[in-house]
Amino acid sequence: MLLGLFRSGFDLGNLIIYVFSMAFVVFCTLPIHEFAHAWVATKLGDQTPRLQGRLTVNPMAHISPIGALMILLVGFGYAKPVGVNPRNFKDPKKGMALVAIAGPISNLIMGFIAEFFAVLCVRLSNGSGNATMLSAVYLFFWFAASVNVQLAVFNLLPIPPLDGSRILQLLIPSKYYFKVMQYERYIVLVVFALLFTGILTVPLSFLSGLIMGLYQKLFYLILL
Repeated sequence: MLLGLFRSGFDLGNLIIYVFSMAFVVFCTLPIHEFAHAWVATKLGDQTPRLQGRLTVNPMAHISPIGALMILLVGFGYAKPVGVNPRNFKDPKKGMALVAIAGPISNLIMGFIAEFFAVLCVRLSNGSGNATMLSAVYLFFWFAASVNVQLAVFNLLPIPPLDGSRILQLLIPSKYYFKVMQYERYIVLVVFALLFTGILTVPLSFLSGLIMGLYQKLFYLILL
């Protein structure tokens, strides 16, 4: 997304707000995403995340430098994957799907909360003498909400190693699923290339925009 901001000619003040907002995402949002995976896995009977020190919101346990840099540059990224042993689940396929979807759901919830505060800033700025400050706070929360929703949409793509691929495992025969997984490392490189060239960001941003639009309509109805 930073690349997009430079192309669109955002001023320095907005760029600074964006960087602070992305720091919030990296140090607060991504750890909660991974904690959600770890928490659900633990509740389903697998203690692997707890034993690996991942049942925590401490960002140092979760941050991936490359994934964090991608968040800053293109608005899509990742943290270190939580280790899970599906053999500890009563139903391995269903268990893995539930663990996988927990992360994107946490992003949708955090995006929902951030968008609420963004719309609240708009409501408070009407007739306020602090319009400039509220505008900066609005932009901070809008960036945070947008990236959270984008992360949810991105992670739900049914391609390895994203969370959506674990959900796909429920829908297709295992023999086909594991054949696809054999090419995981190559698929990752293709996804990275599509993100940095902007080819994949266009449809992802469109879908994210639909969700953000629903959030905004709901909050404007409530607050305005």
